[in-house]
Amino acid sequence: MRINKFLAQAGVASRRECDNLIASGKVAVNGVTATLGQEISVDEDVTVNGNKVVIKKNEYYLLNKPKGYICSVSDDKGRKTVMELMPQSVGRIYPVGRLDYDSEGLLIMTTDGELAQKLTHPSNEVPKTYLVKIEGTINEQDLNPIRSGIEIEGYKTKKCKAHIVETNKAYTKIHITITEGKNREIRKMFAAIGKEVSLLKRIKIGEITLRGLDRGAYRKLSAQEVAYLNSL
Repeated sequence: MRINKFLAQAGVASRRECDNLIASGKVAVNGVTATLGQEISVDEDVTVNGNKVVIKKNEYYLLNKPKGYICSVSDDKGRKTVMELMPQSVGRIYPVGRLDYDSEGLLIMTTDGELAQKLTHPSNEVPKTYLVKIEGTINEQDLNPIRSGIEIEGYKTKKCKAHIVETNKAYTKIHITITEGKNREIRKMFAAIGKEVSLLKRIKIGEITLRGLDRGAYRKLSAQEVAYLNSL
């Protein structure tokens, strides 16, 4: 297999990040500096910065992220990260994609860099569904600019699905499904139509849901769920 795929399956990083490691001369095969696109067998001696790399069985978890945590392995500002919610016995695990500090909900945590790349690359258009709560009222027609794509900060968002699931004089709840995930995109989309988001919760990736999982809790994904995510 290609050296970047080997490194990604070993949980070193995503394929793209592994290519950067190779290009910077930090990867060696049998003591010789590796090259981009190099083909290797799994029984060869591969090192990164002098440390031996072996393919271990990947870990896959579903986490219900609460507010007040960032989707990062570490934070130079001292904020809590989602790593603090995961068991310490798990090796190099990292969040797939992002949920901002004030958002909550479904987050995939894995050691599988290749799957992480599949789920986050814009070209794959993996559907992600969110529960959005805004203060006050809104009607279905008001959502049309968001559905058809809306200009925010110099770019137009992709078409998406959105519908109201609950409404009263105090607030409105909406389900929105998008296939891209730019920084704070949903909050900016609603701001563009004059609405402020007071709650943002990811509830689905494809057909994988949070059903039965409390805030801050996690569970292992089944083999069937992992296979499904790889198929998206």
